[in-house]
Amino acid sequence: MTQKKYFIAMSLFVSTIAILFLAVSGAVTEKILDIPLLDFGLLWAKAAHNVQNRFISSLMEVPDMTSPWFYVKVVTALISIYGFWWIFLRPLNRVRKLGDIGYIAEGEMTVKETANFVQKRRRVGTTPPVYPNGWFGLMESFYLKKGEAKTVSCLGLNLAVFRDEYGNVHALDAYCPHMGANLAAGGRVLGDCIECPFHAWRFRGEDGKCTRIPYTDKIPEVARVKSWPVREVTGWIFLWYHCDGAEPSWSVPEIEDVETGGWVYKGRTEHHINAHIQEIPENGADVVHLGHVHGPALGAGVDLRTMWNKWWSFAEHKWTAGWEQCPEPNGHVGQLVLTHKLTLFGLEIPFITLAVRARQIGPAIVYLEFESFFGKGMFLQTVLPMAPLTQRVVHNIYVSSWMPMFIAKLYMIGEAMQVERDVMIWNNKQYEGKPMFVKSKEDTLIAKHRRWYGQFYSENSPKIFQKDTLEF
Repeated sequence: MTQKKYFIAMSLFVSTIAILFLAVSGAVTEKILDIPLLDFGLLWAKAAHNVQNRFISSLMEVPDMTSPWFYVKVVTALISIYGFWWIFLRPLNRVRKLGDIGYIAEGEMTVKETANFVQKRRRVGTTPPVYPNGWFGLMESFYLKKGEAKTVSCLGLNLAVFRDEYGNVHALDAYCPHMGANLAAGGRVLGDCIECPFHAWRFRGEDGKCTRIPYTDKIPEVARVKSWPVREVTGWIFLWYHCDGAEPSWSVPEIEDVETGGWVYKGRTEHHINAHIQEIPENGADVVHLGHVHGPALGAGVDLRTMWNKWWSFAEHKWTAGWEQCPEPNGHVGQLVLTHKLTLFGLEIPFITLAVRARQIGPAIVYLEFESFFGKGMFLQTVLPMAPLTQRVVHNIYVSSWMPMFIAKLYMIGEAMQVERDVMIWNNKQYEGKPMFVKSKEDTLIAKHRRWYGQFYSENSPKIFQKDTLEF
């Protein structure tokens, strides 16, 4: 649901509550000035009781379907029920595709037309390899049901990802070696195998070996497809990618509170971004940009040109942050310690304050755990390269089971809007291979992060090959 639809649903729900409040208040307004203050509460309660009785009576009586008021009541009730369900019960699912945000329309072009044009003309810069080695989040677990197969294109690969009849997830190279059919495009899941939709060859998920060819008993030993290491943890299906085929050298950690149900899923956001993968986690070490890009109030929007609107100057987000690499054997983990405060007219609003500990696990996973006035929780961020300079960034939020849905949604929307401010920068910048750093602890942190991130590349990691036309 778009941000506009969200505010419409919220407005309709609040309006309905306001109408009920006014209905009660209208019954006591004329009497308020004529009664002692101590009796006011009793009068209001009596009026509320009367409104309740009238409401119950209207439900019990046979409706007059010829009256226009009947249909007004029905519509109002449906809107109220939908608003309550969407705000308080339904997990958030906010998706922004490439070109939806982060670009500035030029001339008579639309934003999406401008996005296509900018991607072609933009200088890419001297980039590191485009696909680092490590674990990558393919999809949330709930997207893949038992016996279901999906095609996933990422990291320069085309994969057939399926959940077998025993509940285990497998990822195979998508194309059948017989005649090249895509195993996930119509293929059946049978036991722990997937059957090619073209000629019914079957391939085992565990090792990719062909186990059945319906028209011969002799199966060649070379009849197999590559099987990729996968692991399902914290509600996600992760795939291990290494350009040299090396086995996993570290694992994706479990979050005990998520695995045991102490923290529950409350929603997701998804953003498609035109940038090199390293640009996105590098934000964690770029402490200077926090105050400049993420300082103005969220009410000012996500457009960097207008977020400094003076009408929102009374509110400001304040940040403190520090990043460091974890010692061995967790050298593949970087840690960000962050605090967030919101001030209105210079006064801190305590229930917006967040204490954050974010772990960057490998090149593409972040566990961002936070403590707030309303309880504890975490954002789980995954970055998946869909193409050399196209990333899919997904955030899930897990919070204490008793935290209201609408509070979790506010945190989720706030996180999404802050990300969308970064998207406008990422979509339009070039990768600066040799930045003009100044002598400061702030720029030193970025350089330190780049050295740390370099461990996820190896000699054969894929690179961009550019022509004069900037085609890949």
